[in-house]
This record gives sequence, structure tokens and C-alpha cells, in this order.
Amino acid sequence: MAAAFEKPSLYQRTLPLLQGFDGPLAFAVFLLACAGLLIMYSSGYDHGTRFMDHGRNMLIAGAIMFVVAQVPPQRLMTFAVPLYTIGVALLIAVAIFGLTKKGARRWLNVGVVIQPSELMKIALPLMLAWWFQKREGQLRPFDFVAAGLLLAIPVGLIMKQPDLGTSLLVMAAGLAVIFFAGLSWKLIVPPVLISVVGAILLIWNEPQLCADGVRWAVLHDYQQQRICTLLDPTRDPLGKGFHIIQGMIAIGSGGLVGKGFMAGTQTHLEFIPERTTDFIFAAYSEEFGLIGNLLLIAGFIFLILRGLAIALEASTLFARLLAGALTMIFFTYAFVNMGMVSGILPVVGVPLPFISYGGTAMVTLGVAIGMLMSVAKTKRLVQS
Repeated sequence: MAAAFEKPSLYQRTLPLLQGFDGPLAFAVFLLACAGLLIMYSSGYDHGTRFMDHGRNMLIAGAIMFVVAQVPPQRLMTFAVPLYTIGVALLIAVAIFGLTKKGARRWLNVGVVIQPSELMKIALPLMLAWWFQKREGQLRPFDFVAAGLLLAIPVGLIMKQPDLGTSLLVMAAGLAVIFFAGLSWKLIVPPVLISVVGAILLIWNEPQLCADGVRWAVLHDYQQQRICTLLDPTRDPLGKGFHIIQGMIAIGSGGLVGKGFMAGTQTHLEFIPERTTDFIFAAYSEEFGLIGNLLLIAGFIFLILRGLAIALEASTLFARLLAGALTMIFFTYAFVNMGMVSGILPVVGVPLPFISYGGTAMVTLGVAIGMLMSVAKTKRLVQS
């Protein structure tokens, strides 16, 4: 009789929290985090407390991931409208009385300094997934127009700050939801073709468009300079083109197997700017070479494929759209960061997931992985 009222052990109480966790996804994140710690130690060992802070940020993000993973997708859906509303309100507040640093107004002082645009990386896909879930089975063209408006408001406010990198990530997350919701290819192909033609014309007319004194009406001066620098970084090798040139030198000098751990000359002689944040991929490439790059890319590909598999197996439209959008955020992060460091995309200030230093970005990634875990966990528990 006493056995019937025996207090459950710690293992028995913890087991329900761990049950259903997606092992492959956790393994991919663990490997990428280990790679991040390894290269952060090398590139940041003489950079104050960067390595210790990076490890602390990872632990915080891991704890947040664990907590968020316990929240079922149905409950996550209830946060969509409040988070989106708060996020847009904070972005408007930034536009009115935000803090300005280095010519950009991106921060808000609410007792502590916050960057509200980071919230929209999660709030926007939540909101759009909620929007399409409410209209499941009766989608009309107007619903996609309304979704486009929900996307355009925060993206426009973020671009006005200006913050091209974050606006790109937020827009990618929103477009992923709209695409997975069933947007017709007839509406996708024309803007893609226009973009390709525009890029070709830009490259063809680069000398005239990027000449001194020429200003483009649709972009800020710094955005125009980044595009022109991408097309010809030797235009200003010691100024605006320095980042791209040094990044490409570091990547190329790594060769097949790299110079070895802690042996990167471009990194440790401080030729690589922002070597612990935006350009940490250049430091990694120099020390671990092409083979190391292929392994890192394979890790991201595995993470993305696993996230898409979780989205395909999700039990509701909301969970499927949310998981798909969050997965595409990781793709955009990795593709844009590696592309800008390699000189094939403009420098836009996008970190490399789990590798680059940054507390806010790491927390955002932890929330995203936690939501993916929640979707995967719910599906596994339903099946069992």
C-alpha cells in the first residue's frame, strides 16, 4: 500500500520533460556549438572575455531552448498576436525616440537597452503562421495580400533604422511562411526574374552607377556603397573594401586543410575585422581550410534538412508553417554570412548561427530551436 504512494524519483519526474526531444536536431546544434566554441577560443582569446561570454551565452540559449520546447505549438499560437503587436509598437518607439549609435537608430532604453528588431525574427513568423492557421481551407488572394502587409510593416520600420541585415532576416522568415502557405508560383517567378535582370544590369553598368557623385534614390548611401564595394572591392582597398578583401585572403590562405588551430596569421595579426562576430567564418576558414568549411556547411545542411523534416511531419498548419519559417531563418543566416565573408554578397552584418559572438542573436537562436523542438516533441508524443 505504501508503494502506491511512493514519491517518484528525480529521473521519473524529469523523463516527461525529455521525452520526445528530437535527437538529430539536438546533435546538429551540439556540433555547431562545439565548432563555435573552438574557433571563438582561437579568434577571441586575446579579445577580453569573449570566449567565456560566448560560452555563457550558449548556456543561456540552451536553457531558453529547453523551456520553450516544453510549450506546445497550440500554446505558442496564443503568443502570436501579442508578440507581434508589442514588437511593432517597440519599432515605432525606436523610430520616434530610439538611441542612435554610428548613424543608426536601432535601440530603445527601457531600463535596459534593447534592440526590438530582434524580437520580430520570432514574432513575425509566429504572427503569419497564426494568420494562415485561422484561414486554413478557405484561403483567398486577399489573405496573401494581408499577410504581405503584416510583413511589410515591421520590415519597413527596420529598414528605416537603417538595419539591412536584420530586415533581410525578418523578411526571409515572413516570405517563407507565405510561400509554405501556398503562394502561387505565378506570383513568385516574376519578381525573381526582375531581380535577376536588375542584378545583371547593375553589374554591366557598374562603372557608371558607382562613379563618384552618383546617388541612388531607393537606397541609403551606406547601402549603395556596400553594393558598389561588393562589385569592386579594390575601389577602396584600405577603406570600404578592406573587410571583403581581408576575408577573401583569409579564406584562400587556408588552403585544403587550413593553417591549424590557433595558427591563423590573418586572424591573430588582426587583419580580419570583426573576427569574433560577422567575419568569424574567415577566421575559421583560415585555420581549418576547405575540409573544415565542408564539414561546417554539412552541419548546417543537416540542421536545415532536419528542420524541414520536422515541418513536414507537423500535425497542424500553424506548426508546419512555423517550423518551416524558423528553419529558413537558419538557412538565411548561414547563407548570407558565408556569402558576404566570401565576397559574393554585400556586407550586411548577419552573424553565423552558433559560431559568431552575440548575446541577443544567440538567445533568438535558442528560442527558434526550442520552437522546432516543441513541434517535433508534440508530433512524437501524438504518435506514441
